[in-house]
Amino acid sequence: MKYISTRGQAPVLSFEEAMLTGLARDGGLYVPETIPQMSAPDIAALAGLSYEEAAFRVMRPFVGDSFSDDDFAEIISRAYAGFGHAARAPMVQLAPNHFLLELFHGPTLAFKDFAMQLIGQLFQVALKRRGEKVTIVGATSGDTGSAAIEAFRGLDAVDVFILFPHGRVSEVQRRQMTTPAETNVHALALDGHFDDCQARLKDMFNHFEFRDEVALAGVNSINWARVLAQVVYYFTSAVALGAPQRKVSFTVPTGNFGDIFAGYIARRMGLPIETLVVATNQNDILHRALSGQGYVTSGVTPSISPSMDIQVSSNFERALFDAYGRDGAAVGQLMGELKEQGGFRISQGALQGLQETFASGRASEEETSAMIRQIYAETGEILCPHSAVGVKVAREHLGTTPMITLATAHPAKFPDAVEAATGQRPPLPNRMADLYERPERVSRVENDLAALEELIRERRAV
Repeated sequence: MKYISTRGQAPVLSFEEAMLTGLARDGGLYVPETIPQMSAPDIAALAGLSYEEAAFRVMRPFVGDSFSDDDFAEIISRAYAGFGHAARAPMVQLAPNHFLLELFHGPTLAFKDFAMQLIGQLFQVALKRRGEKVTIVGATSGDTGSAAIEAFRGLDAVDVFILFPHGRVSEVQRRQMTTPAETNVHALALDGHFDDCQARLKDMFNHFEFRDEVALAGVNSINWARVLAQVVYYFTSAVALGAPQRKVSFTVPTGNFGDIFAGYIARRMGLPIETLVVATNQNDILHRALSGQGYVTSGVTPSISPSMDIQVSSNFERALFDAYGRDGAAVGQLMGELKEQGGFRISQGALQGLQETFASGRASEEETSAMIRQIYAETGEILCPHSAVGVKVAREHLGTTPMITLATAHPAKFPDAVEAATGQRPPLPNRMADLYERPERVSRVENDLAALEELIRERRAV
């Protein structure tokens, strides 16, 4: 199994190499050269398996010879051992034909744990085998950072630096990043918004001298292994509702397009997904793009669903790569226009291809709060604001095909928004009950590449 860049100018890599590299050296994102297929009998055979067993079968073809079967199975087992639900990704029914996939039972109460816990184990095995050490730098709008820190804290072969936008994440999200005591963990509060964090991260990867000097590695959703881990729960939830004999649709609250792109990969593998619905908050660039209005940035407005406060959705590049017939030069030109002009138009043919797979919708702040309140009144289920965005948009796309909405975070991560909507303040799970008492370690940093690079050089040497 080989991996190629969406911009067509970077070396072809193995799974392990692509995972450790993160962002391609031409600025693109790695994708599989070919998409492995699962037959209807293969998909049906997932029924009744544990999550770990299903994960092995879904992901194994993408790994190639980077890990042996025994090693990969053990890695998966360790990755999900700390989840708080035996099913790992259980479903509840909200209404006729509408189901909620709970992806918040991991160590940091967010869907990012499914990928980060796996990547942590993959990195540990690969780096130990190579005798190498890396510097992981990540950018987060809230959940990626805490999930990465949880996965890599205390590992000898890894230093972790997480950039998050100062004052633009929830208190729980911030404390999950700033309270770990391990010396290899560094939380950096950047003056700016998430797109600034993501831009500085990409700048570091594109500064090859610095990248090589500190052995830079990335675990943002630019990393293919992140996407791959998220493919699994599309299969397990769809099979639970009757796939492959029965089609399903999914609605995904998303800002960076990574989680829903995993659904696209599942569909390409053969899972009978009818529609993938992109749900955005008021920062609705993906909805506007899929509606034919072009991909044009318009500034980020803070919201009660901060993990979706994004205008530059990195993983959309992967979807564009396929929509443009895997033409790396065309994708490179679009990304150049985005950087220089703040946006680009999607060709009619590419847009039509995207619209054959993806639908979209948006939820305002008022609609998000109203949905939290309504679902609580109707079902007793408490949604986080991101999940509420998903449920609101899903309801606009319900039909005869079962709809699964991804619940991406535990409501206790956003207690103020939930309490304002329902009057109920969701408590943290017992294992995190003392989070507000733990001392914080955080550095506030300027939105300046040179200053960030110097800080990382100094801290990783300690």
